[in-house]
Amino acid sequence: MKEPQIPASCIQEIYNSPYIHLYDLQYERGRHYLNASRRKKQDLAASKSLQEFKNMTPDAVSIFTIVLREGQEPAMLLTREFRYPAGQYLLSVPAGLIDPADGQAEGESAPLAAARREIREEAGVILGEKDSVNLINPLVFSSPGMTDESNALVCILYHPQEGAQFSSEGTVGAERIDDYFLVNEEQARQIITAGTDSEGIYYPVYTWMALMYFLSGMWKDFLRK
Repeated sequence: MKEPQIPASCIQEIYNSPYIHLYDLQYERGRHYLNASRRKKQDLAASKSLQEFKNMTPDAVSIFTIVLREGQEPAMLLTREFRYPAGQYLLSVPAGLIDPADGQAEGESAPLAAARREIREEAGVILGEKDSVNLINPLVFSSPGMTDESNALVCILYHPQEGAQFSSEGTVGAERIDDYFLVNEEQARQIITAGTDSEGIYYPVYTWMALMYFLSGMWKDFLRK
């Protein structure tokens, strides 16, 4: 088993809070790199062996929700959520941290269970028999030059009943969702082309990824299963 690139003995925690930590990674003698992380010191990606790295669970899940309404064209669900570091409401996909309890039910992985829970909390969506929760990618890094934070990418195919509404009543903590949008393919192209939302506000990379995934049509593969 290949040894970690940065042993735990070369990692010093310099800030600690319930949701974010800051570590000093000494990657060579006299050379240091700062890493913001959601992980405890013993679980940092930097200190994992190659096999541990390949098997690690992501921190969070980002949900690409395709809404399939009878007699209407497919649409992607986006929210406008306040992101404190940006200081703005940003066009976003439903997302959230994976809790320890997620995935304890037999037959469903932690990312899929987290996606099912988060779409209920952030959008008031309770999935039914016709709906499906599907893994697109088990783990991608957000910005590995600054943080080891990682997300699983999940696609939900949602068939809403007539009159179904989206609601943020289930959100917890500091989450603030201002609005919901169902974006068709033409609107998705406009957002990608503009590089901003309709109000000229830049958006997260996961929003771009979700829109590109929607336009690619790859989500249709899950309809055939």
